[in-house]
Formats: sequence, structure tokens, C-alpha cells
Amino acid sequence: MDSKIISNGILRAVASIVGVLLLLLFLYQIQSVIVYVVVAAIISLIGLPIVDFLKKRLKFKNTLAVVVTILLLIGMLFSLISLFIPLVVEQGHNLSLLNIEELQQTIESLNHKVVTFFSNKNLDINPSISKSSFLSGFDYSLIPNFLNSVFSGLGTFSIALFSVIFISFFLLKDSKLLEQAVLIVVPDEKEEGSKRSMNKIKDLLSRYFVGLIFQILILFVIYTIVLLIFGVDNAIVIAFLCALLNLIPYVGPLIGGLLMIFLTMTSFIGSDFQTVILPKTIFVLIGFLMGQLVDNFFSQPVIFSKSVKSHPLEIFLVISIAGIVFGIVGLIIAVPAYTSIKVILKEFLSDNKIVQNLTKNL
Repeated sequence: MDSKIISNGILRAVASIVGVLLLLLFLYQIQSVIVYVVVAAIISLIGLPIVDFLKKRLKFKNTLAVVVTILLLIGMLFSLISLFIPLVVEQGHNLSLLNIEELQQTIESLNHKVVTFFSNKNLDINPSISKSSFLSGFDYSLIPNFLNSVFSGLGTFSIALFSVIFISFFLLKDSKLLEQAVLIVVPDEKEEGSKRSMNKIKDLLSRYFVGLIFQILILFVIYTIVLLIFGVDNAIVIAFLCALLNLIPYVGPLIGGLLMIFLTMTSFIGSDFQTVILPKTIFVLIGFLMGQLVDNFFSQPVIFSKSVKSHPLEIFLVISIAGIVFGIVGLIIAVPAYTSIKVILKEFLSDNKIVQNLTKNL
């Protein structure tokens, strides 16, 4: 092998590395656009059954069916946002009047009631909790600062919302748009298999995301009923937030439960701890656990088995591994990514024994 061949090989390798780095830099620079496209793709998968229903059952033209679907989805979004308007208005008013010292005294008063109750019951309380070292060192000014940052981000949210709606419209109008974009980089001999894979992925993920909406809806109804029964302030908003957090496997329900307990206790901050706050908090916690039981033993098994054709134990392992490797993002994208990989493996590696076992239900 002469020096010219070696130098050409080195140059090609360097050029390839530089090309990959430039591509990664470019993708990093347009990351917001990539996020818009991904969110729009998910919305189009959710809206696809609605478009098909309008076209097949009501004989709508394609464009009209897409417009009606987009309007329905926008209406659902703004209906959900309208739930938060009273809370946002109230918090906006509170921000102008917020007394940090008063807020600190309120939270420390609740902490003192909890500690006193357990002390009276001769229960051992961790000294660090009873002395409230965390609360005393906590910077309460972070709360209004955080809320201000949320409100200031509404402008960015408006731009993102418009972009996602715009992209979603064209993805629904031309359902082959993404498919055609992918096929550009696929070799000719792999085109037919790629088309079958993408159609199968589209069908499975569409059912999966629709199933997630029903999962959130079921939890939302259960949580709302429980919170309204016990007179918790802003019950509908709290129920929706906790149901939405359930989309994050394992971590989401834990955060949602803690949030529901905390907001329940602060709703009755001026009441007696032993006779009002504690009993209501316990009953709300029981209601939350009942919702989780329904979700874990009914909603999730149905969604996983009927939509993505995977066993719940299989999904548990995939989500756990994705969470360890990629964190919160891994928990969220684990099921859609795993489903897509299974479909692709079945199409192109169907002779492999492991693939056959993993994809036998697809």
C-alpha cells in the first residue's frame, strides 16, 4: 500500500469526521425547529384518526377534514388553558402583593403544625425536620421569580404554538410528507420495506398517543372527583396537572402525588391540623392511590397491549433502561422509540430468532 492511498484514506476519514461534526452543529443550531417538527408529528398522529373518521364517515374533503381536526385540537388546547386562567389571574394579582415574609411564615406555620402533631403522638421526628433547617435556609423569593419567568416565556410559547400548528396542518394534509422525506435517503432496494415499516409505525403510534389521552382523561376525572369531594381549592387545575405528570413513567406519579398532597394541605392552612388538614390530606392521598391502581392495572396494560403490542413487563424493562441511560427524556420517549425499532427490526431482520420472539405480536 503506497503513501498516496494511505493519505487519501486519512483525508477521507478526516473529511467524514468534519462532516459529522458540522452536521451535529447544524442540528444543534436548529434544535427548536426539530422539536417543533417532532411535536407536530405527534399531534398529526393523534389527529389522524379524526381526519380518517371525517373523510370516511362524514365524506369530508381532505383539506376540510384537516382544518376541522386542527380546529378541534386547538379548541381542546384552549379549553385546557382556560382552566388555568383563574389561577393565573389570581397568581398575577398575588405577585403584585406578595409578601415574602408572610409566605415564609405561612409555610413554616404548616411545618410547625405537622411537627407538633407527631410530637404529641410520641412519634420520633427527624431533628433536621423538626428544626426546619431546610425551610429556614430556603430563599422564598425564588417562588415569584419562577412565576415571573413562566409568564415571560408566554411570548416564546406563542411562536412555538403557531409553528407547531402550521407544521401539523401540512403533515395531516399530506400524510406522506414525512415518508417522502425519509425515503430520499433510503436505498431503492429498501424503499418498499421502509414504506411498510413507516405505515405500521404510524398506525401503532397513533393508537398509542390516543390511548395516552384516554389515560390522562381517566386520571383527570378520578382526581377531580376526589379533590372536589374534599373541597380542595383549584381542584380541576390540580387534577389536570397531576394527570399530565403521569405521562412521565414512575417519576411523574410520584411528583404528582407530592404536589397533590402539598396543595391539599395549603388549601386548609388556616384550619386545625389534626381535625381538618390531616384527615382531608389522608383521604385525598387514598383517592390518588386509587387512581394509580386503576391506571396501573387497567389503563396502562390496555394501552401497551392493544396499541404498541408489547407486554407490560417488556415495557417496564425498556422504560427502566431508557430512564437510567437518558434520564427523564428517556422515560418519555422509551415506548414510541422501542415500538418503532421493533417494527423496523421485524421488516428487515425477520429471520433472526430474537427478533421473531420480540415481534411475534406485531
